Amino acid sequence: MTTQDNTKVIYSHDTLEFVTVSAEFCAFLEQSEGRDKREFVETMLKLLPLLYLKARLLPEVVSDEDFLPDAQVTEADYDYVRHLVYAVLGDDDTYEDLVYDNGIMSDELQWRTVSENLADMYQTLRNFVSAYQRGIEACMNDSLWEVREEFDLTWGKCLVDSLRQLHLIHHKITHTIDEDDF
Repeated sequence: MTTQDNTKVIYSHDTLEFVTVSAEFCAFLEQSEGRDKREFVETMLKLLPLLYLKARLLPEVVSDEDFLPDAQVTEADYDYVRHLVYAVLGDDDTYEDLVYDNGIMSDELQWRTVSENLADMYQTLRNFVSAYQRGIEACMNDSLWEVREEFDLTWGKCLVDSLRQLHLIHHKITHTIDEDDF
């Protein structure tokens, strides 16, 4: 793929929409301190499906991985976001999930947390958005390639798992409120 083709890809409509939704996701998480659980869950239930869709629409990109940008998210940033989400969700943060080994589901269960899933996603997407903010096209190209690869390998599953759990939390919140109304 030529430099001109890569430029078309990194500035394509679908790519820029993904950048926008990723930035909104990261900003929302960064500003979640003190948020109401219901508001947080309802917003995530809107952002996560949109983020999934926009990731699926990303164009193919070729990278020789020479210009992968350095990670901008520190361990402290990751922990900050994870703790913010945990503080909002409280006991609803933890859930049991089936273990998959090489794509094969086992009958073993493992404890997972929405806060860690969202922090994992945050780390990948914040690094991606940071590369776009710097505006160095070679880094933008390689970062786009990397975020697509990571979607397939890790953060896509984190998104889907979180979405499922947030759906259950939303139902629990709505059901509890409805019962109180009677």
